[in-house]
Formats: sequence, C-alpha cells, structure tokens
Amino acid sequence: MSMTSTPSGREADHAAIERLSRAFGRVLIRYFEKRGVRKMDLEDAVQEVFTRLSRREGFSELGGLQEYLFETASSVAVDYHRHRAAQRRSGEHDPYDDDLHAIADVSPEEILAGKQDLQALHRALLELPERNRNIFVLYRLEKMTKPEIARRLGLSLSAVEKNLVRARDHLCTRLGRPA
Repeated sequence: MSMTSTPSGREADHAAIERLSRAFGRVLIRYFEKRGVRKMDLEDAVQEVFTRLSRREGFSELGGLQEYLFETASSVAVDYHRHRAAQRRSGEHDPYDDDLHAIADVSPEEILAGKQDLQALHRALLELPERNRNIFVLYRLEKMTKPEIARRLGLSLSAVEKNLVRARDHLCTRLGRPA
C-alpha cells in the first residue's frame, strides 16, 4: 500500500462512520435504552460504538455496515452490563484493615517531587493552544464526556478526539512519559 492511499482510506472510514453516526445515533440511544443501559450512560455507549468502529481499518470497505454497527452495539451493551455487575460486586463494603487502608507515610522528598511534577504539568498545560487545553481540562478534570464537550464547544466529536490526542501527546512529551 502506498503512503498516499492510507490517508484517503482513513478519510473514507471516517466519512462512513460520520454517516452512520448521523443516521443511527438516535436509533442507538433507543437500542441501548431497551437493553437496560442507564440514561446517564446512553450517549457514552453510543460513543463507544463509534470509537470501536473507528479503530477498524478498512471499515468503509466492509459490506453490511449497518449489521456491523449493530453487532458492535450488542458487544458494547454486553460489556456495559459486565462492567456494571463488576462495579456492584466491588461496591460491597470491606471492613477496615489498617494494613490495607491506612494512609502511607510520605517522605518530604516524595512531597517535593509531587509538587515539582504538578508544577511541570501546569507549565505544560499552559503551553497548549487554548482549545486543546480547554478540551483536556473538561475531559480529564471536569469528567465531561466527549459528546458533551463537542456539544458545549460546538465541535464535531472527531475534533474533540483529535484535540485530546494532541494534548495528551504534548503533555506526555513534556513530562517525559510514554503516550
């Protein structure tokens, strides 16, 4: 495959996913409602479907895109319920055990290193373009979903995702951590 065919293939995949998103976004909301996904998690479940589809190279060349879409949605619904069941199980209360739950002693060196890391993160955040920084803060610190950020800022979901990747890559580079 030549270097010039790869971008056009990804562009075709992206366009196919955008078309499916516009055509089936509301349908998927109802699909997940009928399968017991909590109202507060509906849009995240729909987003997860399109995120999974976007990872599939050559997606636009597949036959039966609608069938593939709903197979993926079914998989997301199953994963959602598994995750919820695990959360319920882990939500059971454990009795307090000093060895497990006590706050660890932190040395002055560790406190200083933590403060320095926080200052480095702050500087790296300020280096980001305003849009990248705002999207990163909304997603990571305000815990907004990507679709919520897109609606709030009037951007496409793809633009939000690209800005998050740019912000993450910049921060990882500046802090000397793998992306």
